[in-house]
Amino acid sequence: MGNGWHEWPLVLFTVLGQCVAGGVIGTGLVWMTNEGDRRGQLHIVRSQFFLWLLMGVGFVASMMHLGSPLRAFNSLNRIGASALSNEIAAGSLFFAIGGIWWLLSWLGKMPSGLGRIWLLISMVSGVLFVWAMTRVYQIETVPTWHNGYTTASFFLTMLIGGPLLAALLLRLVGMRFPASRFAAISAIALLASAAVVMMQSMQLGETHSSVQQATALIPDYGLLQALRLLLLALGLGCWYCPLVLRRQPRVSSLLVGFVLVVAGELIGRGLFYGLHMTVGVAVAG
Repeated sequence: MGNGWHEWPLVLFTVLGQCVAGGVIGTGLVWMTNEGDRRGQLHIVRSQFFLWLLMGVGFVASMMHLGSPLRAFNSLNRIGASALSNEIAAGSLFFAIGGIWWLLSWLGKMPSGLGRIWLLISMVSGVLFVWAMTRVYQIETVPTWHNGYTTASFFLTMLIGGPLLAALLLRLVGMRFPASRFAAISAIALLASAAVVMMQSMQLGETHSSVQQATALIPDYGLLQALRLLLLALGLGCWYCPLVLRRQPRVSSLLVGFVLVVAGELIGRGLFYGLHMTVGVAVAG
């Protein structure tokens, strides 16, 4: 029993990767809508440096989980047959496509006609990366993972943290963007996350063996999920409150909000890994 923090490299990798994928989509959409403002587009590109920095931190964490960076290459040996290989390949492709677009755009070497298409491909590859993550945990012998809640939770992290991260970076460089629409996406995703927690809690109560209940894996599951949702609400509140008052959120407020959201999602992802149990050993449903 535990809260899953022993898998902290994977916790960091998945949460940061999903937030970055959402951030790329958010900043990318604003870049596309400012096609006539070359200076503004350059500011957006410069702000995206922090996206790829976070993605780099996530990949370093994932390699630590493998024990040795050299094993990362071995994990690509079964692309198409292994969900893990597909995840690493999808993440590497997202990093490469998006990173090359960012670098060429920063240097002014990206052709204007090609830049929009390349960016769109980068955004799509981010979604495919998150999808590939979800497939790793669709393991039939792990019923606490093998369900739609896993897929929903991963994409909801992208939809909660991504728009907020994009708002932070865009505000950092003084770019105008549809903040209320971005905020609405995160708000809806937060409500959906709360619904997922309630429905999954009921499912966990029905998953058991002759000697163990799935809920016994994490005795404080309900309390920790409540703490997670509170942190998410407080984090998004740092963004929403100024908008309700018809003011532009400060960079410091958005930064605190993003830190709170990431902290909440780290707790949630730790709970996810802590719920690991295997059919035939400790579970039947």
